[in-house]
Amino acid sequence: MEERQILEFEKPIVELEKKISDMMDFAAGANLELSGEITSLRNKAERMRAEIFSGLTRWQKVQLARHPRRPYTLDYIEHITTDFVELHGDRYFADDKAVVGGFARLDKRDVLIIGQQKGRDTKQKLFRNFGMMHPEGYRKALRLFKLAEKFRRPIVIMIDTPGAYPGIGAEERGQAEAIARNIREMAVLKVPIVIVIIGEGASGGALGIGVGDRVYMLQYSWYTVISPEGCAAILWRDAAHAPEAAEALKLTASDLIEQKIVDKIIPEPPGGAHTDHKRAAESIKQELIATLDELEAIPLDRLLRERLDKFRRMGVFKE
Repeated sequence: MEERQILEFEKPIVELEKKISDMMDFAAGANLELSGEITSLRNKAERMRAEIFSGLTRWQKVQLARHPRRPYTLDYIEHITTDFVELHGDRYFADDKAVVGGFARLDKRDVLIIGQQKGRDTKQKLFRNFGMMHPEGYRKALRLFKLAEKFRRPIVIMIDTPGAYPGIGAEERGQAEAIARNIREMAVLKVPIVIVIIGEGASGGALGIGVGDRVYMLQYSWYTVISPEGCAAILWRDAAHAPEAAEALKLTASDLIEQKIVDKIIPEPPGGAHTDHKRAAESIKQELIATLDELEAIPLDRLLRERLDKFRRMGVFKE
């Protein structure tokens, strides 16, 4: 049986939940009536969870976004779509396993759904390259975007990456050019695009498939120009300062709503998406259905104009 991985701030909740489980087993085995005590402990656990999660630091939210049991793109595809047909390859170099995508049925609508995919064990992590895309991954994504445009299918994108792969081979094959091309082409794709940041959203690695009409974030995801560790290594020359960097970067969903970088926060189940994959997926599904209904009613010329304006408005500058 796989050992449950627990974050430090989750431990008091997990310990209380174990006590509840042990009490239930004891009551069943000894044929005792302990429902009152069990209910009291459950209420205590809920209050403790609400208290802990209402006061999370930015760094703790980063840890939640990286939780090893957090649902990934393929988990959400399984829960929210039917008839998923995965498409492979960029038709130039290779099939990048760090990104998955294909056509699927979302409720009563055909969509293209695509996103970065991480792995859970060492073998999967290496196979998926930790969710870090190569240039061929961005070119694969663009090929699928163009297919969606051709067949007039809306696009759903799930972002979960620590960044684009920074290796020499990736640079030799045009990593920066591939990301830049995607940003340019996505700005004018003639179909609705909805983006959901489901975990980590770092730098150009995220933005390379991150231009759309609506950008949503799960409650405990993060989105910024660089990872906290990368920022700490630059500013303090020590990745141990990552918690301080996370505070300075203002990378959480609530920060980015305030800065008008993202459009909406999708709530997660109490304790985070990893505690209930199905419930987290249902929240995303309902938001996607409502948003696509809204976007498909907008005339195409206005949709494209508003998409460009959305990204032009980002940031603060002086002339």
